[in-house]
Amino acid sequence: MTYIPKRIPKPAGTGGMPPKKSGKSLFSKINAWLHLWPSIVSGLVVVFVCLTGTLIVYCDEILEWSAGDARYVEVGTQRSTSDQLIRSIHDFDPDLQLSELVYFNEANQSIRVRAFHKQTNKLTFLYMDPYTAKVLKADTAAHFFYITAHLHSALLAGSVGGWVVLLCTVIFFISCVTGLVLWWPKRWTKKTLEDSFTIKWKARFKRFNYDLHNVYGFYSLLLCFVLSLTGIIIFFHSLGDMITSAFGGVDEHVEEVLGEYQADRPSVDISTLAYQALEDHPGKKNAAIWVYTLDEAGVYVFRLGVAGLKSTESQELVVFDRYTGTTMAIPKPQYVHEKVENVIWQLHMGQWWGQFGKLSTFLAGVVATSLPITGFLIWWGRRKKKSKKKVALKTTLS
Repeated sequence: MTYIPKRIPKPAGTGGMPPKKSGKSLFSKINAWLHLWPSIVSGLVVVFVCLTGTLIVYCDEILEWSAGDARYVEVGTQRSTSDQLIRSIHDFDPDLQLSELVYFNEANQSIRVRAFHKQTNKLTFLYMDPYTAKVLKADTAAHFFYITAHLHSALLAGSVGGWVVLLCTVIFFISCVTGLVLWWPKRWTKKTLEDSFTIKWKARFKRFNYDLHNVYGFYSLLLCFVLSLTGIIIFFHSLGDMITSAFGGVDEHVEEVLGEYQADRPSVDISTLAYQALEDHPGKKNAAIWVYTLDEAGVYVFRLGVAGLKSTESQELVVFDRYTGTTMAIPKPQYVHEKVENVIWQLHMGQWWGQFGKLSTFLAGVVATSLPITGFLIWWGRRKKKSKKKVALKTTLS
């Protein structure tokens, strides 16, 4: 008499992988389909967008390193005016078009000027002695990140590229949601906890790759949500306006509502007001001012904090009347707009909690870059397994 066990143990998956679930519900099938096929279609673009985004995270630190000794100067007795700085830049290269001035609180740090070259169209960072107005270095390393940022946002393909990136970002967001559903165990046991939160480093490649996708995908999930959502918000300005409105703000910058440009009136020196703002806020690292729209505004708006390529850490706004030098109060709706816009960019760039925020965003970017690759390998391995089973079945039948 043959003994038949009451419970036949489930076979282990190939390479130590968990067996594929059978008898799925309609919801599970739809969720699995949404997780797999749109991700495969958009995989290459997602990898490229995530990779370029990850490269940008530490752009500020890399640019500081690239500046080298030009970041520091000997402390002098009298600082140069903004007119002297601008004249010195024009004498250095008249084709440089200024866009931003960044003044530092430390007396021995140079002034950083962001400019575009009219002939080469290269983004250039100039480092200037605040006491002699001498250009210490013209660094075009920033142009690499300028190109990388445009590859990240639109594949350097204009509006068409922007829509392609947007569509793939939406797919990536959906993949994060469906991936969480697939990751969630039906029962929380010691075994499922181990499988869901730890990587089997000594396992065979298939299982190791599965763990990389499953476990690291979960750990980076929250930041992947944040990065994809902020990317979508940045593309659709109307979404940013809706968020601003929800907090009581309006779609207007401070320069648009405060003061009025008067060409016949002399302006107070920008450098004097910049250092005054820094003196009043000794805890802030620098004060940045955009100068490409100064011919349209009656105020100087300084963004104090840690000025980055696209956002300012610990931002605080200080506004001066450009003709009298008096401090002006910022209307709440415009203040909220500036705050919300900066926070969105901070979250997207990783500049939200010092080096911890940057490291977290960088690691999440590395994982996000790997997810389409590890996911494809999981699908390809199961596809090959199915093909082998079909061949074996045909051989048996024949």
